Amino acid sequence: MGRKCTDSDSGQAELRLEEFLPYRLSILAGRVSVSFAGIYKQRFGISIPQWRVLANLGQFAPLSAAELARHSSMDKVQISRTISKMARAGLITRQTDPDDNRALILSLSDRGQALLAQIIPLALAWEAELLSDLDEQEIALLDNLLNRLGNKVDRLSATAD
Repeated sequence: MGRKCTDSDSGQAELRLEEFLPYRLSILAGRVSVSFAGIYKQRFGISIPQWRVLANLGQFAPLSAAELARHSSMDKVQISRTISKMARAGLITRQTDPDDNRALILSLSDRGQALLAQIIPLALAWEAELLSDLDEQEIALLDNLLNRLGNKVDRLSATAD
């Protein structure tokens, strides 16, 4: 990571995915997401996108669909499909934004809040198990490093725009 990798035969830069941090983070995030999904998918019948909507609305509601997309890192099409399905299931409410009649304001319904309340203890227990091989200092360091990397990505993204 952060190393210059060259192919000794050609002298050109070589990308080794197993050492390339963006790739490693993406693969790990996907594995974590799929593993954790096993907890709520089988028991409650919700998908990964539905979990993301539930969790984000549980913490940040009310949100517009655009705000939800930013919070959850989901694209607008996926957000639209997911909120439609969740509204039909009675998990979220949609109201017209009084400031913009084209936009919807999303919140969890009572049923959605009850579902989230059932999943949260399972989520926290799963997270504790995931981190159980790390001591408190390592967890604090990991948290700090993730925050620093997130802030750096934000700065890099701002300069790319």
